[in-house]
Amino acid sequence: MNSLRDPVEIAASLENSKEGFLTILIQTVSWVSSAAMIVGAVVPYLPQYWDIWQSRDAEGFSLHVCLALLVANILRIFFWFGRHFELPLLLQSFIMIVAMLAMLQLCTKIRRESDMSAKKRSFLDFQRRHFWDWTHFSDYLLCVLIFITVGGYITYLFVSFPMFVESVGFLAVFSEAILGVPQFYRNHINQSIVGMSVKMVVMWLSGDVFKTCYFIVKIAPVQFWVCGLLQISIDIAILLQVYKFGSQERSHVK
Repeated sequence: MNSLRDPVEIAASLENSKEGFLTILIQTVSWVSSAAMIVGAVVPYLPQYWDIWQSRDAEGFSLHVCLALLVANILRIFFWFGRHFELPLLLQSFIMIVAMLAMLQLCTKIRRESDMSAKKRSFLDFQRRHFWDWTHFSDYLLCVLIFITVGGYITYLFVSFPMFVESVGFLAVFSEAILGVPQFYRNHINQSIVGMSVKMVVMWLSGDVFKTCYFIVKIAPVQFWVCGLLQISIDIAILLQVYKFGSQERSHVK
């Protein structure tokens, strides 16, 4: 009888081992993807930051990209209080806010150093045509802090209203989805991609594809993956500009 039971027990043991291995594998993949979501969104800005630091020229990078990401991630944090979503996405927002503030600090410093004679502009001047085009980083920081304070207070008042919460969620992901639009517009006006990191845009695209798939697999709120698809489309449009203007610049060199 023992000899008859042995093959059955061995098969059951192998089956349990296989299930245990698959469970560990799935958990590992889940942890890795979550870690990638937390820090991966910041990675595309590293080459752009480095290029600006090395060249001491920030004119090719649109500061409105920072504006779009700051608004998007602050609103995403507000959205979390009304409708909890994946924790990695929440942590990603805090890291992105810090990264964009660092980018603003670098760009304002370099622009100020490169044009010492330029007229000083301040947030407290309240000139609409110069919004988000100020001389000192402290003005950007003050604007962000006011937005957080006012937005946080409004969210506190209306967080129990589902329509308000869903609207905040949509505005958060839509703001992030169009973050490439200012860069696209700047390239179009300049008819050039000089000063823009192509690596950054390629990383945008790869990250947005991964992020959108992550949203779908994790069954994130529908606003997330719909706007993720929009973001992918804008990334592709900017890469088409890279091809167009890059070809023109190469032809002029010849």
